[in-house]
Amino acid sequence: MDIRKVKKLIELLESSDIAEIEIKEGEEAVRISRGTAATIAPVAYSPGTIPNVSTPIASPMGAEAAAPDTKGKIIQSPMVGTFYRAPSPSSPPFVEIGKHVKVGDPVCIVEAMKMMNQIEADHAGVVEAILIEDGEPVEFDQPLITIV
Repeated sequence: MDIRKVKKLIELLESSDIAEIEIKEGEEAVRISRGTAATIAPVAYSPGTIPNVSTPIASPMGAEAAAPDTKGKIIQSPMVGTFYRAPSPSSPPFVEIGKHVKVGDPVCIVEAMKMMNQIEADHAGVVEAILIEDGEPVEFDQPLITIV
């Protein structure tokens, strides 16, 4: 990607209320974001205080809460977007609680910038919990589904 385009994107970000912008051109991608207090706070952990991945993180209002002692593996959101349990509103969900999944099975979709990104199970097991409601916004690395 041309450096002039990147500079233009930075100028666009600075002159607007946009907090983050991501552009993809073929195989190349660039993400530019403002360093605000809200985005810095989650990553301001010292090495001794990084939360355990198996500890459930507070989820948005209306989301199902996971058991505090969850022992399963957590599938996390690889991006910021909107969580969907099914490929379309009229289709059945990819997974339900208690369903067995194999490595590579689709478990949900995260929509980002009008792109539907299918999320696949990275390990086999039984779905223990679905931590997000359908249509809810998700953050990067937010826990989505627990598999035991």
